[in-house]
Amino acid sequence: MASLTPEEIETYHRDGIVVPKFRLPKERVDALVAALDGVIEANPGVRPEKLISIHVEKNDEGVDGSKAFLDLSRDPDILDLVQQLIGEDIILWGCHMFCKAAGDGLEVPWHQDGHYWPIRPLATCTVWIALEHSDPENGCLRVVPGSHKSQKLHPHMKEEGDLALSDKIDLSTFKEEDVMDVVLEPGQMSLHDVYMIHGSNKNASPRRRAGLAIRYMPATSHFDRELRERSDGTGLMVDFSTRPIWLLRGQDQTGKNDFEAGHR
Repeated sequence: MASLTPEEIETYHRDGIVVPKFRLPKERVDALVAALDGVIEANPGVRPEKLISIHVEKNDEGVDGSKAFLDLSRDPDILDLVQQLIGEDIILWGCHMFCKAAGDGLEVPWHQDGHYWPIRPLATCTVWIALEHSDPENGCLRVVPGSHKSQKLHPHMKEEGDLALSDKIDLSTFKEEDVMDVVLEPGQMSLHDVYMIHGSNKNASPRRRAGLAIRYMPATSHFDRELRERSDGTGLMVDFSTRPIWLLRGQDQTGKNDFEAGHR
């Protein structure tokens, strides 16, 4: 059974992000990298930074995914960590692979995840798992610790250019000196809050960087499909109206979440 230490829980609430001691074993990581390579091969028309809903084998968002990532999202050890942060009623609602090719990896502009998502009250813990070394040279995750504390969304603007996402937060919202690089080895992970300001630079290095973002929300919130049904303005072909979600632990406390849409 995996668990966060009291110090790790305190860090998450203080900084909005924590890198726990728990990590995936090498054999599991190797199998996930092989699954990722298979997905990339099966989706030649999709940028590897935009492998959305990669946990769904046949989805309505333009990606043929792999069950390997759904199995990972259901992993009891990962759920144990998440439960300590958002409670015992847990819904899996998203899984996005950000894979930056060597020498050609797109920038992810500074943003808050909650800007894009139809969840009310807005709440999600993202588990970001490194499948390969992730460091400043190849475009690791960058965060502004403590930027979640106001629990509010800041203005975002459309950003032109070749980016993994199209909306960018007003840069006056934070100071560059407050930015922290999240350096991870394969199998390590970070957990971050929905209001955390974060992004990542492009990958101009000779090494690929693959990171999987798994999205968990407490079942005290509603995944409101009518709030934002479909969007391609984010740079991703997102369809929340048919996005399958799973109640992995506990009960749906809202009584409103639809666990049938999108399931085949």
